[in-house]
Amino acid sequence: MSGKGHSGGRSDAHPRSRAPSPAGSLVWAVPLLVALVAGGWGISRAQPWRDELATWSAATRPVGDLFRLTGNVDATTGAYYLVVHGWTGVFGDSVAALRSPSVLAMAGTAGLTAVLGRRLFGAPAGLLAGLLFAVLPGTSRYAQEARPYALVTLLAVLATVLLVGALDRPGRLRWAGYAAAVAGLGLAHLLALSLLAGHAVAVLTFAAWDPPTTGATRPPITGATHPAAADRPPGAGEPGDGRWWGRRLRGWVPAVSVAVVVLVPLLVTAQRQRSHQLDWVAPARLADLAALPGALAQSGVVGGVLVGLAALGAARSGRRALLPGLCVLLPVLLVFVAALAVPLWVPRYLFFTVPFACLLAGAALAGPAPPAARELTRRAWPRPARALARPVGAGLAVVALAALLGLPDQAAVRHSHGWPRSATVDYRGAAAVIAAGQRPGDAVLYEPRDGWLFLDLGIDYHLPRIAGDRAADGPRPRDVLVAQGRRDRADLWVRECDRPAGCLAGVDRVWLVVAGRHDDPLATVPGGKGDALRAGFTVEQVHPRPGVTVALLARRR
Repeated sequence: MSGKGHSGGRSDAHPRSRAPSPAGSLVWAVPLLVALVAGGWGISRAQPWRDELATWSAATRPVGDLFRLTGNVDATTGAYYLVVHGWTGVFGDSVAALRSPSVLAMAGTAGLTAVLGRRLFGAPAGLLAGLLFAVLPGTSRYAQEARPYALVTLLAVLATVLLVGALDRPGRLRWAGYAAAVAGLGLAHLLALSLLAGHAVAVLTFAAWDPPTTGATRPPITGATHPAAADRPPGAGEPGDGRWWGRRLRGWVPAVSVAVVVLVPLLVTAQRQRSHQLDWVAPARLADLAALPGALAQSGVVGGVLVGLAALGAARSGRRALLPGLCVLLPVLLVFVAALAVPLWVPRYLFFTVPFACLLAGAALAGPAPPAARELTRRAWPRPARALARPVGAGLAVVALAALLGLPDQAAVRHSHGWPRSATVDYRGAAAVIAAGQRPGDAVLYEPRDGWLFLDLGIDYHLPRIAGDRAADGPRPRDVLVAQGRRDRADLWVRECDRPAGCLAGVDRVWLVVAGRHDDPLATVPGGKGDALRAGFTVEQVHPRPGVTVALLARRR
């Protein structure tokens, strides 16, 4: 190619050298803002549920204690706990503060979904995909949860955006960025590494799915010329030959290998903790697959709409649908097959696949873009509004319909974060009962103490935060049966004393907090603890609350 021809080609072919169009930023900015508003709306309304209480307990410990904790439990969530530790050190540990990192991560996910959609299917599809993701009840649900699922979803989409960029224009920095994103994804949640199955198949079939570029050398979807052709050095080969394909494979394999090496210590620790961490999970059933869309969308109706649109988008888009389709199907199938033998099937663990389903849905909603719209998108959007208006209008109506259909579920996720919702535990209500009636010298006991309900953490969190801070007017009830605390044990649970009657000596009043609603809560306490309470105390008051009962016990005279 002559210097003149090459220079002319690059002048026309690379609008990325131009100043970015402010209107072009709307593709990702609008979904980001919508997700930010949706995630922030009513952020403190639902009280923290048991998993969020575990986050609070872990993230508010000193860093050394946090690392000791993850050596015993929750290793797969340790990196997220460290993020929240830094965040709460600056912004405090209120409900809103604990959940804000998830809101920001989910908003970033909506923006990145739009960016990836623009690269794969064009600007209208990207905008619609990002908006659809932003209005899902499931997006709000996990945006308002102090758990790692929003961060995992952000890293899954970021890793895929970086993969497309590295395959389009390979380079060491691009592959290094991809490796870092994959390592971060694994640190946030190991099961999310199942996304790599989709990436692997996409890389191995790269010549077939023909990823797009922002440069004007992008061919039509069915074109034979690859978009990276203009930047290919001499001798790099043509798309489809061994040198060209091998260059990308030689970049992807080391990048993933580096990420896996980084994650080996976590993999070893998590394997050791698996039986304890997931002892509550039932084996997967075929019915779980059918229920998955509704569980992820937090709405059966909206989940069904999303699946239908995604299927339509996959059928319309042909090979362009390969990457997002693989990123939905392969993680779900791999986790499901593994969960038939090992207890792994928890729908929220697969929420990171939802943006990729939204990408396919966005392609369906945008429809085939007219040639003029493709040309304007290809040239960095000098007049994006006109290019978007025709394909986006009808799609926006469908997104608005999905948002309306999800409104009842949006309200529900802001009422309770408990899982299932019918099993809500009113920690705040129980703490309010104690705060209203406590006296100096009171004690507090919990049953059960060794499960995942974390009744003690719920009272510890809410008691100082009761309206008017009545709990701060005097000493809080003492947890008299604690022989070794959580930090000393490097655990989420305490160790209770072996002789409850001796530990209760000198205590005249006990607040007993038991799981469930009971007319006679004292009768539900088993073992030596129950014997000591029944022998030395009588029930004076019983206060049932959703999922929990608080009883005031007085010493027998």
